[in-house]
Amino acid sequence: MSLPSPSPAVDYSRLARRIKGWARELGFQQAGIADTGLPVDEAWLEDWLTQGYHGEMDYMARHGRKRSRPEQLVPGTLRIVSVRMDYLPPRAAPAEAVLADPRRGYVSRYALGRDYHKVLRRRLRKLADRIAATAGPFGHRVFVDSAPVLEKALARKAGLGWIGKHTNLINRKAGSWFFLGEIYTDLPLPVDRAQDDPLAGHCGACRRCLDICPTGAIVAPYRLDARRCISYLTIELRGSIPEHLRPLMGNRIYGCDDCQLVCPWNRFARLATEDDFHPRHGLDAPGLLALFAWSETEFLRYTEGSAIRRIGYQCWLRNIAVALGNGPPDPSVMAALQARREAVSPLVREHIDWALRQLQDKAHGHG
Repeated sequence: MSLPSPSPAVDYSRLARRIKGWARELGFQQAGIADTGLPVDEAWLEDWLTQGYHGEMDYMARHGRKRSRPEQLVPGTLRIVSVRMDYLPPRAAPAEAVLADPRRGYVSRYALGRDYHKVLRRRLRKLADRIAATAGPFGHRVFVDSAPVLEKALARKAGLGWIGKHTNLINRKAGSWFFLGEIYTDLPLPVDRAQDDPLAGHCGACRRCLDICPTGAIVAPYRLDARRCISYLTIELRGSIPEHLRPLMGNRIYGCDDCQLVCPWNRFARLATEDDFHPRHGLDAPGLLALFAWSETEFLRYTEGSAIRRIGYQCWLRNIAVALGNGPPDPSVMAALQARREAVSPLVREHIDWALRQLQDKAHGHG
């Protein structure tokens, strides 16, 4: 940290209370404070990586132990201010209805509005400015899913919830439909008392998330094999989607929310209060054929300011081709796939050809 530490005269207990109040004023639903010790989570992460469950997400292993040791990532870090912000859009088409309609594409609810990285980062910087205005210049860095940070473990330590069997953070009063962000700081703030054991929580004997996962990616409670996860396949994977997993993806073209949709704790979920998280361009229930007809220029225009843009146009077409192949054998769908076949990359063409084979088999009664 390059900035000087604040005066020792600061009342850190009072400052911690004010930080939580300022966070709520800035649109966060909750804030908590954690120390940097994550030894159990570090062991879990290293075992997960050893098992190869991260797939092609090489960045998960690239930074050594900086991910589980905040003071190594940002020297001088003593505490982490962890925040959460609800994102479930209030005016989106019902998720279950979209998933049940094979002619529509399902986009994970977190990606329907403005890119959350930008929304949360801007608010966290404002929160840091308020802290500095009271405590004086202090060392800090702001993170929103943008660096090697064990955000769910830190949020758990900060008292924001527990990590469920699906590996998402759950809050008993707000479910799991929320984003997380952090401020790493050198302020010696009092920490919130929270459970350090990653397995301690309130899931009990429930295993709905394991049973509902379309691809069986939750291989055991608290253990996710990303290589099978539809979010990984549609967002992180840049190459060919394994053929045996394609039929299981249904019409999910960007992410997957099934494990959250069935979680009993989400009956307490709160709708987003941020206009930025409202659906844009009809992506809460889009027609697959209309999306498949987008040119690259249209893709860039309609995903401007959206988290979706990061996967790029080719992976977008790849995902939609799989979804079309999983739908009914409509002649207009087969014609659209055939029409685009020659003008796309080899990656997309492979998935188009697979989709055409699927639809032809169904048309002939083999599917």
